[in-house]
Amino acid sequence: MKDLILIGGGGHCKSCIDVIECEGKFSIKGIIDKKERFGEEVLGYPIIGSDDDIELLSKKVKNFLITIGQIKNVKPRIDAYLSLRSLDISLPVIISPLAYVSKHAHIGEGSIIMHFSQVNASSRIGINCILNSKCLVEHDAIIGDHCHISTGAIINGGVQLGSRSFFGSGAISRQSSYIPDDSFIKANSIVQ
Repeated sequence: MKDLILIGGGGHCKSCIDVIECEGKFSIKGIIDKKERFGEEVLGYPIIGSDDDIELLSKKVKNFLITIGQIKNVKPRIDAYLSLRSLDISLPVIISPLAYVSKHAHIGEGSIIMHFSQVNASSRIGINCILNSKCLVEHDAIIGDHCHISTGAIINGGVQLGSRSFFGSGAISRQSSYIPDDSFIKANSIVQ
């Protein structure tokens, strides 16, 4: 298994750890979080440093995953992504073995596809995205960069979801709709 360091040790990190363990391709070497959390553990994995330590750690470990959640503010995820891209590292795609991803779909680097999600044929998922548990991205849908599709959400066929958008739990889009960049779709919404 390849070594992996996680960026962010909150609640979303716990869900990511579960998917990473289930996938079985990476060995988590530690978590980056705030300096005051150094020495704490998240589900048995140590917080080994802060943002100040990433460059040094990148000389030893080449795989990183951003495990900061995205509900109110996407900026921390984008900042972490840009910081990591400036280093000689890899941002792997993590896919739960309990999810279905069509071989005809494209998933951008640093994205995570969580348990029981479904990504169908000819759909495109951008970089640094979260596809949370039980969401559906239908055929020919295009999800922009740095998006979060929340639990149980449905993105129907041909939809274009702009970058940096949050699509809430249980929300449903009409097929072939266009949703602009930086959208915040509330839970249980119907997007026309």
